[in-house]
Amino acid sequence: MVKNIKIDKAQIHIHASFNNTIITLTDLKGNPITWKSPGVVGYKGSRKGTPYAAQMATEALIRDMKEYGVKAAMVLVKGTGPGRQAVIQTIKGSGIRVDEIKNVTSVSYS
Repeated sequence: MVKNIKIDKAQIHIHASFNNTIITLTDLKGNPITWKSPGVVGYKGSRKGTPYAAQMATEALIRDMKEYGVKAAMVLVKGTGPGRQAVIQTIKGSGIRVDEIKNVTSVSYS
């Protein structure tokens, strides 16, 4: 991981499924910088799908974000998993300014 990159604003993509939550930090063009999931921070099996595991993964991502110098972020949320709200609350409480929260979950029309 190269941490000499300095960016002020970034995007945080949250993919929340029922079994896992993947949080990706990208630049404003969508190029990935780093990512975290509950599996990376030590959770296995069914515990990866819990809100607490998603919160721990988000705290690890926020530590990386501060090393990159990120001060503001736009959050894009996809999925309906239980970690979705925990991630958003953790980001809001971290001191990083949240400019926008957008739900990009696809809806099927049948």
